[in-house]
Amino acid sequence: MAPPHPVLSLIPVPALADNYIWLLHDGRNALAVDPGEAAPLRNALQALSLTLRAILVTHHHGDHHGGLADLKADAGADLPVFGPSAEAIAGVTAPVRDGDRLHLLGHPVDVLAVPGHTWGHVAYVVQAQPPVLFCGDTLFGAGCGRLFEGTPAHMLNSLERLASLPPETRVCPAHEYTVANLRFAQAVDPASRAVEARLASALAQRAAGAPTLPSTLALECATNPFLRSRDATVRTAAQLRAPAPAESDEPVAVFTALRQWKNQF
Repeated sequence: MAPPHPVLSLIPVPALADNYIWLLHDGRNALAVDPGEAAPLRNALQALSLTLRAILVTHHHGDHHGGLADLKADAGADLPVFGPSAEAIAGVTAPVRDGDRLHLLGHPVDVLAVPGHTWGHVAYVVQAQPPVLFCGDTLFGAGCGRLFEGTPAHMLNSLERLASLPPETRVCPAHEYTVANLRFAQAVDPASRAVEARLASALAQRAAGAPTLPSTLALECATNPFLRSRDATVRTAAQLRAPAPAESDEPVAVFTALRQWKNQF
């Protein structure tokens, strides 16, 4: 009996200085996520003989949608471009909001609002086996995005929302920041064997010219300090850097201290 959904392949396409354009395909048809420039994606599509059927955009920063005009010119007016309804992004033809469900490449794709990095930032969860999370600049390998438009409470809520997804979920951030983030994670929790092992693996991957991504949500929950704001070790390290006021909401205060520490790291 044929499987209920097509088997999907996942490819990080390097772009710009340290971006990834994510390419998800079934062997013939593909969707792309956060195309900051057109040429690398064009090359990947051509090399694999794939037809681009949809584009997903997570937020309004130009390194995530700079290639839209050229890609739409290649594919024609029928190419749907999904993006957050709360942000003005030239080239988006299908605005989406929290709770929307798309159907792409034979799979449901759920839209999650994850404000913090930008106010209207969204993530997409492809309900495959295992699920695939396209999280833009909200969740990174062992890190999280800077807060340009949201508050620490917004970002913490967004990260905890993502952390509630199944542990086998493949995590697909839009930047290759894993090694630098793991060095920070070691500063936060120097005794962590999980962080030490992940850093060694990431260094070997980068030395071989390979990406460190995708990761899994289980790996992020074990090694990403921004998903561990309620962990006693992380809380103690953060409060030593910026002691939390007694009346503060403790997880938010811990996250705030971590983010400020990372900004200066």
